[in-house]
Amino acid sequence: MRISGLEFSDKLIERIRQTVQIEPEVSRSALSRRICQWQGWRSPNGRLKQMSCRVALLKLERQNAIRLPASRGRPAVRRRVRRRAAPRQRRRYRLAGLQPIELVVVGSADSQASRSWNELMERHHPLGSGPLCGQQLRYLIRSPQLGWLGGLAFSAAAWQLKARDGWIGWSPAARRQNLGRVIANSRFLILPELEVPNLASHVLKRALGRVVGDWQQRYGCEPVLVETFVETQRFRGTCYQAANWVKVGQSAGRGRQDRHNRGGQAVKDIYLYSLHPEARPLLTAAPTEALRPAAVPLGVSADWAEEEFSGLRLGDRRLEKRAVLLARDFGARPQAQIPQACQTRARTKAAYRFFDHPATDMNSLLESHYQATRQRVAQQKVVLAVQDTTSLNYSAHPATEDLGPIGSQPEGPLGLLVHDTMALSVEGTPLGLLDLQCWARDGHSFGKKHQRKQRPIEDKESAKWLQSFQRVAAVQQQCPQTQLVSVADRESDIYELFHLAQQDPQGPRLLIRAEHDRRLAQEQGHLQETVRQQPLAGHRSIVVPRRGSRPAREVELEVRFATVTLQPPCGKAPLGRLKLWAVLAEEVDAPAGIEPVCWWLLTTCPVETFAQALEKLDWYCLRWWIEVYHRTLKSGCQIEQRQLGSADRIEACLAIDLVVAWRVFHLAKLGRQTPDLPCTVFFEEAEWKALTMFVDKTPKPPDQPPNLHTAMRMVASLGGFLGRKSDGDPGTKSLWLGLQRLDDLVAMWKFMSFHFAPQLLVPPVSRAPT
Repeated sequence: MRISGLEFSDKLIERIRQTVQIEPEVSRSALSRRICQWQGWRSPNGRLKQMSCRVALLKLERQNAIRLPASRGRPAVRRRVRRRAAPRQRRRYRLAGLQPIELVVVGSADSQASRSWNELMERHHPLGSGPLCGQQLRYLIRSPQLGWLGGLAFSAAAWQLKARDGWIGWSPAARRQNLGRVIANSRFLILPELEVPNLASHVLKRALGRVVGDWQQRYGCEPVLVETFVETQRFRGTCYQAANWVKVGQSAGRGRQDRHNRGGQAVKDIYLYSLHPEARPLLTAAPTEALRPAAVPLGVSADWAEEEFSGLRLGDRRLEKRAVLLARDFGARPQAQIPQACQTRARTKAAYRFFDHPATDMNSLLESHYQATRQRVAQQKVVLAVQDTTSLNYSAHPATEDLGPIGSQPEGPLGLLVHDTMALSVEGTPLGLLDLQCWARDGHSFGKKHQRKQRPIEDKESAKWLQSFQRVAAVQQQCPQTQLVSVADRESDIYELFHLAQQDPQGPRLLIRAEHDRRLAQEQGHLQETVRQQPLAGHRSIVVPRRGSRPAREVELEVRFATVTLQPPCGKAPLGRLKLWAVLAEEVDAPAGIEPVCWWLLTTCPVETFAQALEKLDWYCLRWWIEVYHRTLKSGCQIEQRQLGSADRIEACLAIDLVVAWRVFHLAKLGRQTPDLPCTVFFEEAEWKALTMFVDKTPKPPDQPPNLHTAMRMVASLGGFLGRKSDGDPGTKSLWLGLQRLDDLVAMWKFMSFHFAPQLLVPPVSRAPT
């Protein structure tokens, strides 16, 4: 288990128990130091992580996992008595008259500078002088004319912070690895009697320019991002805004020590400042993990829930087991509400407590599924990473907290926005999710559309496309034998995304449908005019899926392609020109009253022949499957009907529902792609026996299980699928309805077999002879 960022295996815990038993006189400090030496737990500067180990040992003792030696008490420490300074008359100065302003590093706790810093904070700062958390660096602000002007401090960042984590976009594994590169501006004080315009922002700028080198010298780690909190009831944060800090959201009113999520503290604005131009890519870089070989093809096992969630690292084994149980319950009854899916009152209460636990955030719950998806991706030669956005409407539950507008007006429907990335094989089989972003819009941000060209891409929702591509790039590094291609619709036609895709020649490729008729370099004109002038390469027939009341139809497309060099848009000249390949697929002889199909595709994959152009066209046609997946999530799993009271709980529940929806979607495609596989790769023995006996109306199951295609159609028949010649293969809707009925049939089959036909059970159940 992972505690305080350290991994404690069963073998290590047993070794700690034996050490305490053999050496009962060992001190806790010596024990933690010895454990760090065993495991090689050291900070980047080479020091043992002794304090982190001490905290972890205390948590293990609270869980009754170990018994620590008796504490020897703490040395007497003189408590500092806060003496608030009496209000003094404000004095006005000019910044130039106080120069040169100097930042003095505070050394040891016994130094005169440390005593001065503590006294200033105790007298004038609302939080006092401390204690500061973790690694820390303190400064005094001095002017030759006035002496001490104030002070500031940097310390360890918060372990979890929703607004910050959403802005960075890192995974739980990346957060665990890179959190040490984020620091917090935990104290900032300018003496209240001083009135010096621009002094605060000037000091912040000086401090941020110096803290990187000082922090690296002291702790051996280069910080790339700074966070801070501004209590809105006391301050407005104007100095941080003037120093170009970015406001990313608000805190939830909890402190570091609020283990039970009680809240009650002041809500604070959260500001971030990047100390490195590539702060986000550096922080989102996940550790390279060795991919475990999959037990069966495509990651399918008899117990799918355990396969997808067994790799969870929530810090508590009970939570990890509960996640697997919830996945089984939700998968058995995809359309049921939580009480109906959990069946009993105790399991229902446990589910609500699970979703309310601070450790069960959405990203942490999905990390195990991401790992299972990477295993399936590694078995393919080419994988399409299709990304798209959908909205979840919770207007029917107005009491739900932390929702935001999802329409074009702030007074419109309320809910959450979800941007997911699904891995697909080139045959269209869904392999699982690679990335998920979920957020609620701020209703106060409406009316700023005219500022979109002045705002950097990182401060806009459009950054979701770049973040998804970065996550796909991380998977590409772990699966070097697989070529990943990021596929997206017209909304992703962003010049920064093309620029990002061409930074790494060994990274994933990009294929999107173009929205803008972009300018070309070297007087080539515009994109559409240039490609239309290319000779006709050939024709291709495709089937356009049904959309709303418009039926599916077969379309004949004319295909043209060309190599183009894009000119950067106005204001983006530093990104330079980009060489891409363009493919035009345009419908000929469209029926009257129907808009003809016209796809402009831009890609970083070479397109030199007609066959390569058709390949890219076929890849883009598979983008439709992510919309089918979204429909499965909403209609099949009924995620918009969840009543959980807050957006955080909904996101935790969404993590389970997303994997359940993928399983249903996977079954539909797997039955078509590999129909001859035995159904035991997906169904347990009790499931296929109960299914065949009910559908065939026979009291005895067959000796051999049916193949997957036959079993899938049987399940779909329980959901209303008729199986006529014109019906084709069953869809996700009939499958999820059938799975829900199958769960009740299995429960009845097990009960009847146990009492009346134990020979049907494997292994057989003994009973008294009759």
